[in-house]
Amino acid sequence: MRLNTIAQAVEGAVVSGEGDPEISSLCYDSREASEGALFFAIRGENADGHEYIQEAIRSRVAAVVVDREGIELEVPTLGVADSRGAMSAIADVFHGRPSSSLKVAGVTGTNGKTTTALMLCHLLNSAHRNCGLLGTVKYDLGGEDAGVTHTTPESTDLQEYLARMVENGCVAAAIEVSSHGIVLKRTADVRFDVAIFTNLSRDHLDFHGDMSAYYEAKRGLFEQVASYGEKKKTLAVINSDDSSGRKLLADFSQGSVSVVSYGMGLGSDYLASDLRQTREGVDFTLQVGRRQLRAKIPLIGKFNVYNALAALAAGVGMGLNLREAVRNLADLPQVPGRLESVSDGRAFDVYVDYAHTPDALQNALETLRTLEPRRLIVVFGCGGNRDSDKRMVMGEVASRLSNYAIITSDNPRDEVPEDIISDIESGFKGEHFERIVDRREAIGLGVSYLIPGDILLIAGKGHEDYQEIAGNTVSFDDREVARQMLRDRDHVRADMVREQREEMEQKKREQEERQRGGEWNKPTDWRQD
Repeated sequence: MRLNTIAQAVEGAVVSGEGDPEISSLCYDSREASEGALFFAIRGENADGHEYIQEAIRSRVAAVVVDREGIELEVPTLGVADSRGAMSAIADVFHGRPSSSLKVAGVTGTNGKTTTALMLCHLLNSAHRNCGLLGTVKYDLGGEDAGVTHTTPESTDLQEYLARMVENGCVAAAIEVSSHGIVLKRTADVRFDVAIFTNLSRDHLDFHGDMSAYYEAKRGLFEQVASYGEKKKTLAVINSDDSSGRKLLADFSQGSVSVVSYGMGLGSDYLASDLRQTREGVDFTLQVGRRQLRAKIPLIGKFNVYNALAALAAGVGMGLNLREAVRNLADLPQVPGRLESVSDGRAFDVYVDYAHTPDALQNALETLRTLEPRRLIVVFGCGGNRDSDKRMVMGEVASRLSNYAIITSDNPRDEVPEDIISDIESGFKGEHFERIVDRREAIGLGVSYLIPGDILLIAGKGHEDYQEIAGNTVSFDDREVARQMLRDRDHVRADMVREQREEMEQKKREQEERQRGGEWNKPTDWRQD
């Protein structure tokens, strides 16, 4: 595609310089620039892409997109008002407007995005409607996996992934839409058919500043869907039990978007009631209009019922049969790192969960308390270089809902781990905790404390397979570490049982000898004299 053709995708764009080069690819990172590429100079939080233009030119890019005036280069330049907005629009055109060929659902909210997107993808695939997935734990392009970089990938990558979904035969896509992704315009040119709101609680205030700005970021997805007007039939699926959800319902119920509510309060369009929870999952009564169905999910937690309601409402809005979708809920796979059990049928339970906000930690602990454990132990920490005010709140939550807590490192990044732990400790009410900086040691200690009937929750990292420490990224997977600690515990206990058995057998032999009078026949060891 030629530069002048690409420029038409951006209102007010000005091409300067000689020639109309063929553009072979798009990039925003000068380290990934290649011959024939169009390089976008993007202003980021920590760096400005305009400072790396010459590095990109040395890699023989064909042209550069800038949003600064007075830049003269030896390659053609596309001047725009906003490089990020231009990147989204150009990526969409460059890849053939792929979202126009798919039914696309976007899931936003603080908690539940990953599970809801995976549930929806499962329901669509079960109904033979090949669905791609872009989210925190997986990029599935229709049988083709791509490496996860962000919850919501940058627009150039996102549009390329959607195009590959189309090539791989997908007819639908489920996308986790983060607040960062909305503000940074990564999804600005995706044509969503469905927008889903899960809930809103404290998170990412280091980026947004306050809860009002955080809410407005989430609201942006629904404004985008509403902007299509009568040109496109769209659906908003909103949690009516959440206060921010009720604000969205009030704001968008009278517009061109069809709005469906879900929850456990009366008046919800998709209403769950009569919940019955076991260690194998939850079953509940689903009411949709005058229809009542008994539903079951193989995942524990009231919050997963909310996620299931959202996925059902979105799936039906995308053309699924309600009864068939409810039936397929029972076959949901385990969601990686979301209350994922790693204890494999032992006499106690160990769960790994991604909970890294006060609300998510509270949900996880409250869910596990409903299983009536003998003791509920939690291992958790907080990330560095992120919203520090939530740390003491998470400490308070853990002190209130656990019988014992081990406070440890999460991803300390550039902060001192001991300082983060102290922040958490400041909110802890009581003394039923200990500090263990090393996360591996903390998990091992938590496992060692377990006796039959206990539950251990390892919270904060979930599916992540790394730790960020002092500028380094090291391999670390809570699930694998916990399984190793459980195996080590099994070996230790096996050795203890063997030693106890051998000791008992030895005592039994000695007792038999004494009974036979063998005690008098033992030879005297002269060395004892």
